[in-house]
Amino acid sequence: MYELNPRYAAVGGTVARGWDAAADALPDGPAVLALDGPAALDWDGAAAALAAALADRGVPTRLLDLRAYEADWDTVLDRTGDTTGPAADPYYLPLAQNSLTDVYRELPQAERPAEGLLIVHGPGAALVEHDILWYADLPKRYAEAAVAAKELPLGVNLGRHREPGDLRRLFHADWPMADAHRDAIAGRIDRWLDLQHPEAPTSVDGTTMRATLTALAEGPVRSRPYFNSTPWGGQWAVRELGFEPQQGNTALGYELIAPEAGVLVGDDPQAEVELPFQLLCVLHPVEFLGAAVHTEYGTSFPIRYDYLDTVAGGSLSLHLHPREEYMRTRFGWPYTQHETYYVTANAGADARVYLGLQQDADTGLMRKQVEASIERGEEMDVERFVQSHPSREGQLYMIPAGTPHASGAGNLVLEVSATPYLYSLRFYDWLRKDAQGNSRPLPYDHGFANLDTRRQGEDVVRDLIQEPRTLREGPGWREEVIGALPELFYEVRRLVIDPAADGARPAEDDTEGRFHILNVSSGDGVVIETADGRSHELVFAETLTVPAAVGPYRLRPLGRRPVHVVKSLVR
Repeated sequence: MYELNPRYAAVGGTVARGWDAAADALPDGPAVLALDGPAALDWDGAAAALAAALADRGVPTRLLDLRAYEADWDTVLDRTGDTTGPAADPYYLPLAQNSLTDVYRELPQAERPAEGLLIVHGPGAALVEHDILWYADLPKRYAEAAVAAKELPLGVNLGRHREPGDLRRLFHADWPMADAHRDAIAGRIDRWLDLQHPEAPTSVDGTTMRATLTALAEGPVRSRPYFNSTPWGGQWAVRELGFEPQQGNTALGYELIAPEAGVLVGDDPQAEVELPFQLLCVLHPVEFLGAAVHTEYGTSFPIRYDYLDTVAGGSLSLHLHPREEYMRTRFGWPYTQHETYYVTANAGADARVYLGLQQDADTGLMRKQVEASIERGEEMDVERFVQSHPSREGQLYMIPAGTPHASGAGNLVLEVSATPYLYSLRFYDWLRKDAQGNSRPLPYDHGFANLDTRRQGEDVVRDLIQEPRTLREGPGWREEVIGALPELFYEVRRLVIDPAADGARPAEDDTEGRFHILNVSSGDGVVIETADGRSHELVFAETLTVPAAVGPYRLRPLGRRPVHVVKSLVR
């Protein structure tokens, strides 16, 4: 059965629960505690709860809120390259490269008290001189979902803790800055706190956190999956995987999107912390990514796996993704958002995949129809410009940057794609409205600036809907290449394992110094067995990373049915 909460044991310590247990790890003083973390926390509540736990122990405390030193908003905008006025881009920002110091007018002097503890709290608290460093975290999905639903109170954005949250700032300025800061201090954090349950947070000491990440970086590991809900979302993951979405449907399934992914550590649901998947790349880049991948991509995990569920839902918007130079110069990413769609399941013969331009498509007329849909609510004749292909289970559809595409209604698509995931340059959203009656933003000027007209008509089918090519094989198994293009830096393969074949043996594989990602797309599943004796079960629809350090491993099928495992790696 699909595991909604894959969990791994802490190494060298245990996960504590509650403010009192966390406070017990602190000295009586005198000392300065820096309590760092993202902006999207109830910082007042967290600081007060910790102070109360210390008071119960008789430890005097004083609080210093770093957010009181925020620079004025115009200064923050200027420092982070967020222009205002008619020339401002309402949809995107270049990725902010700033230090968190740029959201403050100055950093306070934090002198060690004569007795007890001074708690300096807020984003960037580690920048202030301190004796002890704690990091309080809340997974990104909470802030994103609440801002999108207009439910989050004040304080989600860096430098603006008294104002409502803004997704544009969150995605392109706050998260890059906060992540870089967190990554820089990860090696010296004394305690990690998980505030998903702020009244009873869980926590683990820094030594245990790092020892656990060291162990995880050398063996197969899953991140915690979840689905969000959108107006086009479907019901497949509700029915088949057991997700219970708050908004009634499962749309985008975060199997492994590294910037937002987390790994659960602990013994049970009441005592677990969710550690950022990204820390595996930061603290162990060679072991986890591989030396060659680390050289090319730094500590960025460059491939993502996610689901698009439109079964009993609606079609995705017609969109494309930025081409390489545009992505680099306009948005600040060193590599772009190439994608592929692997059809895991569909609702029958009517399911479609929209992909690639029609031969000699009139892009000028296409722009006019896009603008008419926005300005006058007129339907766009999508298939006049973009090809519609039958959706076939087990088929990979390749989507290089600049290629218009959409998954039609009735599909469960596994996206095997480059990690950038926030740059969908939309043309048309089928005149849909959200729950508040608003139309979706359509940054179509960006879309037309990136539309690649070089591949049209029959070239789309030949290049982007490829037939499998056997790469290697053994008794009862074979490995196929199901998608590779010169412009894509990664390759998509499939292991086909038939345990009922004569003389069948487990499939043999080897990372050869580069991480692999595996997903069971059909069949019961496999057990991944490594040369050092580790084993990890992977069942239907689950996704797993095999770190580069694993080296040789094998896949032993579960049950007697044939199993298909979608695999990707950096070329």
